[in-house]
Amino acid sequence: MTESKRQLDSDISVPKHIAIIMDGNGRWAKKKGQPRIAGHKEGMNNVKTIATAASHLGVKVLSLYAFSTENWSRPSKEVNFLMKLPVDFFGTFMPDLIKENIRVFVTGFTDHLPDKTRKVVLKAVEDTKGNTGMILNFAFNYGGRAEIVNAAKNLAIEAASGSIDPSEINDTMFADHLLTNHLKELADPDLLIRTSGEERISNFMLWQLAYTEMIFDDSYWPDFTVDDLVEDIKEFDRRDRRYGSV
Repeated sequence: MTESKRQLDSDISVPKHIAIIMDGNGRWAKKKGQPRIAGHKEGMNNVKTIATAASHLGVKVLSLYAFSTENWSRPSKEVNFLMKLPVDFFGTFMPDLIKENIRVFVTGFTDHLPDKTRKVVLKAVEDTKGNTGMILNFAFNYGGRAEIVNAAKNLAIEAASGSIDPSEINDTMFADHLLTNHLKELADPDLLIRTSGEERISNFMLWQLAYTEMIFDDSYWPDFTVDDLVEDIKEFDRRDRRYGSV
């Protein structure tokens, strides 16, 4: 039994799907007098720690906001470094992911990624497809508004071709056209955690977060610990989720 598992009582309700906006890498580096890319590298190392702990705690899906459609506007040096991170991450941690029975998913507009980055992330998905444990879902080149527009366009194309009746479009059909449709019934996060103290969702899973509990953690992502994760799960357990009822 892991240390993190011992910190949760058996009657604690563990979220099936936890989503994390991993914020604060740049500020973490600045605080230490280091370049922003040093913060991203340290943040990458923390992904393994938190993902492993989440798996041991019984989480079914861990979605991590790794790169947004808006992040392309950052300095080219930083963007190039971020595009190389998946290569480093999977090159270093793939044996651990296999050992932990973790399955990798990628949610985002992968066709727009540099060839090397796209090949690496898709290979990680392929290499772990036989794993049956927690899904580690990277939101990479992902944007909530772009996702919704993309779904609407595809539905419009299907309606124009006569393959669907516009009057039949409902929540379920719309969700099936979102980028998270591969997560099926686990597509909507139960808990969203954003690190760094910022209190906004930054275009992340706009549709899926409709009834998600949210916790804004003051820790910068590289400093976010397993103990922090456990405390956030305990806070989630204390919430009364009514879904609009009384």
